[in-house]
Amino acid sequence: MAKEALFNILNHHLSFEDLRVLDLFAGTGNISYEFASRGAAQVVAVDQHMGCVQFIKKTAADLSFDRLTAVKADVFRFLNYCRQDFDFIFADPPYDLNRIHLLPELVFTKKLLQPNGLMVLEHGAETNVSGLPHFTEQRKYGKVYFSFFAP
Repeated sequence: MAKEALFNILNHHLSFEDLRVLDLFAGTGNISYEFASRGAAQVVAVDQHMGCVQFIKKTAADLSFDRLTAVKADVFRFLNYCRQDFDFIFADPPYDLNRIHLLPELVFTKKLLQPNGLMVLEHGAETNVSGLPHFTEQRKYGKVYFSFFAP
């Protein structure tokens, strides 16, 4: 339900063609596949677990998503060393991650988001990021919260 609601919102804000997407804490790649299937020009899925990365690579190959790249990396290190910018960044960290507030800060400090780009951070009720710079709005779907950030 939450993913469907998110993509309904994004359909009004983004044109998926030519979109460069960064999926942080990608897990099994669910969000990455959605963007790839909608014609995104590039999707980079980052996760620190080799099993997840291998699964994403295999699934991308099986579905002929040649514009989807899976990267095995610690997300915080990846953000520190990434030299590319993106049109859309999605982060779905573990809800109990104590450094969740650093994700938007790193994205904007490192200038990883295009000037007209959008970042969405998924989190639980116990996390409040509304006071962070670049925060624009929050949406709740069941127990899932999406916080939106823009330059």
